[in-house]
Amino acid sequence: MRTVPIEVPNLLIERDPEVAAAVGKEMERQQFSIVLIASENFPSKPILEATGTVLTNKYAEGYPNRRYYGGCEFVDMAENIAIQRAKKLFGSEHANVQPHSGTQANMAALSALLKPGETLMGMRLDQGGHLSHGSPVNFSGGLYNVVSYGVSKETELIDFDEVQKVAKENRPKVIICGFTAYSRTVDFPRFRKIADEVGATLLADIAHISGLIAGGEHPSPVNHAHVVTSTSHKTLRGPRGAFILSDGSLGRDIDRGVFPRTQGGPFMHVIAGKAICFGEALRPEFSVYAHQVVENSQTLAGVLSKGGMRLISGGTDTHMFLVDLTPLNLSGLEAEQALERVNIFVNRNNIPYDPAPPRVGSGLRIGTAAMTSRGMGSQQMEKIGSLILQTLENIGDSDQAQRIRQEVAELTTKFYVPGLSSEMGYPFK
Repeated sequence: MRTVPIEVPNLLIERDPEVAAAVGKEMERQQFSIVLIASENFPSKPILEATGTVLTNKYAEGYPNRRYYGGCEFVDMAENIAIQRAKKLFGSEHANVQPHSGTQANMAALSALLKPGETLMGMRLDQGGHLSHGSPVNFSGGLYNVVSYGVSKETELIDFDEVQKVAKENRPKVIICGFTAYSRTVDFPRFRKIADEVGATLLADIAHISGLIAGGEHPSPVNHAHVVTSTSHKTLRGPRGAFILSDGSLGRDIDRGVFPRTQGGPFMHVIAGKAICFGEALRPEFSVYAHQVVENSQTLAGVLSKGGMRLISGGTDTHMFLVDLTPLNLSGLEAEQALERVNIFVNRNNIPYDPAPPRVGSGLRIGTAAMTSRGMGSQQMEKIGSLILQTLENIGDSDQAQRIRQEVAELTTKFYVPGLSSEMGYPFK
């Protein structure tokens, strides 16, 4: 595949060379690096263009046809397109496309479903949950009475006996399922059964897997969960932002939870990008992409497992997986830093029942969505796995690091970053 030149817009260079330098260096880093951070991806050029349009100028508190400002006729068009496409993509009765981030989507949804002090149940952060699922350092842990569940020590899979036990003992008003560092298929019907047993509302956070769901590679929570939250920028390959899906009966409460309770004016330029993102995900080609993401994840996980890393839960069904580095006598921090020196980017992560603190961690969280967007397949995953193992086997060897950096540069030169070209990324033409 051809490489796209790294070109910073001329006007930016002319008007603000300091910012232009930062942008240019980041463009170069992205093009010539291997990005395996599970939360990151590369949106298409049309999405980037939409987020840089004059829609950013428009203040539009409220909702289409119900704004608190004049002049919203055309931003209403963009938001309505995003809403209708989101509903069609996921088969949902209601969609709100205004949340600025995944955490704000969860904040808005929880504010619509819970009063301060009421009981929220979610997965523990150190076992794969998210900060906004009840962590004491997050708004969710400060506002609500939080009870938690985790994974089995033996299997490292969700312990549904524990989920049921905690739910029955505490009768939470809301149960959250959906995770930030759990690589297996989520059993949404089983969560719904437990929620129904205790009279709880089920909220599915699909921030990481929404693209896989849209592409048919993971079961959907719609029709199982009452409310679904997601980001738009991970496997869904859209702009930075989020959205909320819900049963029609909860739509009014969810909308009020977003505005006016937790947000003011929406980012209309980003909503336009979301509309494009949903449109791209509705195309048949997107399922090809989603399938390749999972195949790449399983291939890369297999290479690293053969190289001595232990796979948490034994493998992956999704775009990401966790590896335990203790068999290699390395911490997550050491591995992350060593890989960054050769331009391979991952993030350190705690593993279940990890004795190490979060800033160090005993594992790595690795995802394949971004490099799949660049057109890489199983052959490249084999190569990347080998480079990772070589790097971690030779920490401190500057000659080996220089050789690996060169191999990373040679590999990435062959695969463009979609946002740096006019093309949309694999497998779109």
